[in-house]
Amino acid sequence: MKVLISADMEGVCGVTSWVQVTPPQYARGNHAPAEYERARARMTREVNAAVEGALAGGAVEVIVNDAHDGMRNLVPEELHESVRFISGSDKALGMMQGIDEEEVGAVFFVGYHAKAGTPHAPLAHTWSDYVQDVRLGGVSTGEFGINAAVAGHFGVPVTLVTGDDKAVAQVRGLLGEQVVGVVVKEGYTTYSAINLHPTRAQALIREGAERAVRVAREATPWRLEPETRFEIDFDHQARAGACLTIPGVQRAGERSIAFVATDALAFHRMFRAVMDASGVNLAT
Repeated sequence: MKVLISADMEGVCGVTSWVQVTPPQYARGNHAPAEYERARARMTREVNAAVEGALAGGAVEVIVNDAHDGMRNLVPEELHESVRFISGSDKALGMMQGIDEEEVGAVFFVGYHAKAGTPHAPLAHTWSDYVQDVRLGGVSTGEFGINAAVAGHFGVPVTLVTGDDKAVAQVRGLLGEQVVGVVVKEGYTTYSAINLHPTRAQALIREGAERAVRVAREATPWRLEPETRFEIDFDHQARAGACLTIPGVQRAGERSIAFVATDALAFHRMFRAVMDASGVNLAT
């Protein structure tokens, strides 16, 4: 069995500020290159811990997909030498690139964060700072739900999540106790948390990943029903209006849109199109 790791950054141990997770090319205003470099190093080490655990649990290969902003954050030279890794943002499956490879039997979410609007959750958001909620068949979710649905489309279960306490609780609440959860920090506010020592966090991730491989064969993929209705709430009516140029998209409220997709893959394609359309310049 192969394991796919989808690696985000906001849920990494010690991360509590946008300056820590913003690559230099996307920085606006305050920027701290040293903070970003330290955070991406910890991100890489947490991924390596998950790789080591997966191999110890019996995985024959681990594929790592850089799933954070720009998707070029992992330090290649520092990655576990056994992996193949995916980098770059121009990927059809985005945060879930690699899920369509043969023999992938489990997905790990490493460094994940809570959904938009979650109190006391460090850097909680869903895809963009202007998305207020995403609902799949009426169920409010975050990036983790979107990605789990794509994994489910390919018949692959999510069996590990690492990140802050709110993120871990939300993923397990959606997908069930089959998901091994590793909490590396507990949120105080959006911009503060109490963290484990990074070395301790990495040790727990390794242990959790080993268990997550062993439960994968009995785990159930999270599948959406055909013709599911999807709704997205934005922070501004103009964003909702911009999406109405996409065939099949309807206004569902003053700042909300809705559409129906045949399956999770069709939803993912439409979601990305909606995100592109909604990124309008409100100062126009």
